[in-house]
Amino acid sequence: MSCDVILPKWGLTMEDGTLVAWHVNEGDTVVKGELIAEVETEKVENEMEAPCAGIVARILVQEDDTVDVGTVLAIIASDEAEAAQIRGA
Repeated sequence: MSCDVILPKWGLTMEDGTLVAWHVNEGDTVVKGELIAEVETEKVENEMEAPCAGIVARILVQEDDTVDVGTVLAIIASDEAEAAQIRGA
């Protein structure tokens, strides 16, 4: 089953964040806790970790995009078949 990479609320006043860099690409295999992206907020730059193990099926937010807390940044699939289905292949 897939899991979503969601922009968390790191501080009481945080409303949004800017995706600074992805450290993975679609199709890459990741393990839970692996650094996958960097997000800048008004106060600090934070590291995003993979919330689950699997294959990065789709990246939904591009570098330099600013999005609200709770936005799905990417989808990680449990296996290649699920990743292909998410990509629409």
